[in-house]
Amino acid sequence: MRGHKLDDVDRQILHDLQNDGRMTNVELARRAGVSAPPCLRRVRVLEEAKIVRGYHADIDPLALGFGVTVFASVSLKSQADADLRAFQDLINGWPMVRECHMLTGETDFLIKVVAHDWDSYEKFLTSQLTAAPNVATVKSALTIRTTKNLPGVPIEAKRS
Repeated sequence: MRGHKLDDVDRQILHDLQNDGRMTNVELARRAGVSAPPCLRRVRVLEEAKIVRGYHADIDPLALGFGVTVFASVSLKSQADADLRAFQDLINGWPMVRECHMLTGETDFLIKVVAHDWDSYEKFLTSQLTAAPNVATVKSALTIRTTKNLPGVPIEAKRS
């Protein structure tokens, strides 16, 4: 919610939750400089305002055998709103696609695909992605190494 006014306590709460979503309310309150009941109320307001959209575990892909991460630039034949939405709906049904961003410029979408190995990505690419209706071109970039992967946004907190 863009109109929601955040004070220093809210920013501290968001900063700490983003860094550790499993932090107890007591610890969160201590770091924010408030008592536990008002801290919990603030968290609930932030959740209701959709500023806090959820809580997730950070899973190591290699630990589960996902050794390949590919960023694919996808250009469509048509950029009519209905065609863009149809592609987005299709993407939402593919579990290997972990992120999808609509872009300006010559590429319409940038997607992040996580696969067990190169062969499984190639199968996805040829049987699903390039075969999808309205897809004109796909350019794949295989990730060599990830040096930074932070969730969320850079929240400045006064008490960090």
